[in-house]
Amino acid sequence: MTNVTAIFDIGKTNKKFFLFDKDFKEVYKEYIRFDEIEDEDGHPTENLEKLQNWLKSVFQKILEASEFNVTAINFSTYGASFVHLDKNGEVLTPLYNYTKQIDESVITSFIEKYGPIDTFLSKTGCFDLSLLNSGLQLYWIKHTKPEIFKKIKYSLHLPQYLSYIFTGIPLSEYTSIGCHTALWDYTKKDYHDWVYKEELNNILPTIVSTETSINMNYNGKRIKIGVGIHDSSSALLPYVRSINKKFVLVSTGTWSIALNPFTETPIAEAGDDKDFINYMRINGKPVKATRLFLGNEYKIQVEKLHKHFNVPDDTHRHIKFDYDTYFEIMKDFENRFKWESIETPEMPSETSISYDKFEHAYHQLMTELVLLQIKSIKDVIGTDEIKHLYVDGGFSDNDLYIKLLSHHFRGKKLRTTDSSLGSALGAAISISDKKLNSKFLKKNYSLKKHVPFIIK
Repeated sequence: MTNVTAIFDIGKTNKKFFLFDKDFKEVYKEYIRFDEIEDEDGHPTENLEKLQNWLKSVFQKILEASEFNVTAINFSTYGASFVHLDKNGEVLTPLYNYTKQIDESVITSFIEKYGPIDTFLSKTGCFDLSLLNSGLQLYWIKHTKPEIFKKIKYSLHLPQYLSYIFTGIPLSEYTSIGCHTALWDYTKKDYHDWVYKEELNNILPTIVSTETSINMNYNGKRIKIGVGIHDSSSALLPYVRSINKKFVLVSTGTWSIALNPFTETPIAEAGDDKDFINYMRINGKPVKATRLFLGNEYKIQVEKLHKHFNVPDDTHRHIKFDYDTYFEIMKDFENRFKWESIETPEMPSETSISYDKFEHAYHQLMTELVLLQIKSIKDVIGTDEIKHLYVDGGFSDNDLYIKLLSHHFRGKKLRTTDSSLGSALGAAISISDKKLNSKFLKKNYSLKKHVPFIIK
């Protein structure tokens, strides 16, 4: 019978369940997707009841499986989401989606009370005010749904709610509080004054370390139950624990997020680019981050290129970097793509494709996108002395992206990792006593070194 740690890794699209052995090797996994339901305004939202039933049935099945002995369980989920409970532990509202628009007057009144906005955003490590800041959701409920607000006994961040399902103990922890919630004041390392003025501290449970676990008797078995962790902070954890040099991690996907856990200046200045945000490490230390809608823009533009050149939909996957094509583009370089989901001063008023081959247009696209990525990485490094870059996620196996990045950062060591397990593995590590060494990434993450191409 193998001793395992069970992890629920809950994304907005995919819900995943993993079992890891003592060396953090995956020994079992299960995936599911649920159709979203609608909240009272018809906005799509997580089907919380279905999610809860799935968690319990999957876990029960694993507890009964003869080949595994579950010794611990933890939870990694997306952030910016609250579950509100009444005095009987019943859920009071839908899990409001952070993409939901709320009345502008709510945001205006908030800024009037607690602004000026630039000072507020820099102190709380946020880049704008919307429901992407889960703290604002509490303010919105208090001032537009007072009858519901009165019934709230506890508001739990989603990772802590999943833990609560198994323990019945309401808690808060640093990584969920620290991810652009507008709740935390990074300058005083405590909830922002507005949280106390609105008396929200009364419904936010006790803060504990992310490494906290609760030993419980669950269906007759002694199991260590973690308090949950925010997925971006979780994905960073295996790197922080196994690398002893300063680094920046570029986590790529729909959003490309560059994370600098070693910054001397975690608070963005008022004049800085609005795409600065803060995350929190499990010990409460700030992580400076920049975000870029890279994967989203890539998907939009690649679809257009496939149509324009009338080539199969997967053509982009097979293009390798070609030095001569790149050299031609750079000789008289100009920006040719008008972005749809990114705002940049350099972009033209419309896209112009003067190439007769898909490969050449694709090289142009990747050159322009990587220039945006370079700015995002340089912004997050700032004046910090950082020599190591790690890239994981969807772009880690895009040949042009990696070659261009290593070319532009010739003075730094670039490594890619295959971390489809990233946030799940981080959740397992956070409740483990095991020390990781420098070989961990090589063994568990297919770590690869990249050398810049030779300039002819």
